[in-house]
Amino acid sequence: MKKIFAKIHLWLSLPLGIVLTVVCLSGAVLVFEGEITRALHPELYQVAAPADARPLQPSQLADRIGEQMPDSLHLVSLQLSARSDEPCMAAFRETGRKQLSVDPYTGNVNGWVESPAFFGTVRKLHRWLLDPPPSKGEKSVGKAIVGVSTLGLVLILVSGLILWIPRSRKALHNRLKVSCSNGRHRFWHDCHVSLGFYATLLLLVMALTGLTWSFGWYRTAAYALFGGTQQTVAAQEDLSRKVDSGNRQSRARSGERTAGREHGETETRPFDHAVWDDVLEQLTAHYTAYKTIVLTQTEAQVTRRSAMRRIDRATFDPRNGRLAEITRYEDTPRQQRLRGWFYTFHTGTWGGIWTKILYFLAALIGATLPLTGYYLWWKRYSNKKNRK
Repeated sequence: MKKIFAKIHLWLSLPLGIVLTVVCLSGAVLVFEGEITRALHPELYQVAAPADARPLQPSQLADRIGEQMPDSLHLVSLQLSARSDEPCMAAFRETGRKQLSVDPYTGNVNGWVESPAFFGTVRKLHRWLLDPPPSKGEKSVGKAIVGVSTLGLVLILVSGLILWIPRSRKALHNRLKVSCSNGRHRFWHDCHVSLGFYATLLLLVMALTGLTWSFGWYRTAAYALFGGTQQTVAAQEDLSRKVDSGNRQSRARSGERTAGREHGETETRPFDHAVWDDVLEQLTAHYTAYKTIVLTQTEAQVTRRSAMRRIDRATFDPRNGRLAEITRYEDTPRQQRLRGWFYTFHTGTWGGIWTKILYFLAALIGATLPLTGYYLWWKRYSNKKNRK
């Protein structure tokens, strides 16, 4: 039986090894993207909290931002942190995901917050081998190669684990350590066998969760396995596509309204940011502890203090700020929660900094396994050839 698994392990690893090294190495780089970005630009992520000073009200922050930014930008949300040393993040209709860092005590603008281009390139390499699909949900050659390689990785890891199983206690002792004093070949052998064993579980978690972004059929099956029925998963995906389409249409209508204003046409009454003051007061009274509160023109999103990303959503009347309904994270559809769970388990954020360190090491080991495997295969092949 082991001979069969050995052939599976070998003939999947040979063609897929380089791709898996690229995917694992780029994944290792992305583990600490947030920490590295904050270290490079601390002025955008930290503020000095004055003694006995209170943050400005959301409406005051909106006014101060409006004074410093051009009229062509329209403020659509504010992210307020519960920590006294973190800035407020402002988002605009015209800037997509790019946010503006603002001092919550003075309203002074610190600068634009965006991921460095380096990490954007590494992410494209990790997910699509630098061949991104034309739009979300569509296919590309790079996406297909990564998906097939990740599926192969699952079989490689399982077959490798079966091959690792020792036949004696002495063999078990040898397969749990890396020998540095018995020659180069033994060192690379132990790096492949022993380190591979230690990294297998986390690599399987990364691979099995990562496949949900590669194949729709796998995503549907995985969600159904954890309680989301196939019908609800398909309906959710259809809803997401409709929401994306609706957002594009909304931006188009926004552009039309802007053009109308230039020609002197009337428009609806602008949003009164003073409403956010009332909403924030009600939410802070309801939540004694939270991580962040994001205020938009239709709802508020409250992120609770947790390693897992738990967000409650509160709708309010945009005319007077009166809360209408609070939908807790536990009451959201299961398939929506599953999407967050798969993401946190894929990236290692579910356990804080310690799981991120473990994921980094596992991904780094995963990047070396094909290389050490190639070396061992070539040595075995060369020895057989020389014996002939």
